[in-house]
Amino acid sequence: MLNRMFGRRFTFGRSLIFLVPLIISIITFAALASSTLAAVEPQPTEAAGAKLYGLIAASLAVGLSGLGAGIAIFGSTSAGMAATVERPELTTWVLIFAGLGEGLAIYGLVVAIMILGKI
Repeated sequence: MLNRMFGRRFTFGRSLIFLVPLIISIITFAALASSTLAAVEPQPTEAAGAKLYGLIAASLAVGLSGLGAGIAIFGSTSAGMAATVERPELTTWVLIFAGLGEGLAIYGLVVAIMILGKI
């Protein structure tokens, strides 16, 4: 699927670039969630469970939107730079499309802030 999407061979090294931040965020979330549950009360209650689900939702919002933004920026800028070589007047459009990809990450961060504000 990724070979067709990016138009070239997708190697393990490139997929590792996508997986390392995901693995780091999962480990960080697990440590944060366990310390939150331990600090709130020794026995999990309904409020602690709601806080845990809020943390899960916020971490998913940031992580998945960042992953999607990375894929969008990678695709748009690599194709945009190839197009800019042939037609230099397309440089502005490449920057606009890269900015739209970055907007995905910003929206995920805003949603996470709104979720954490409700906890």
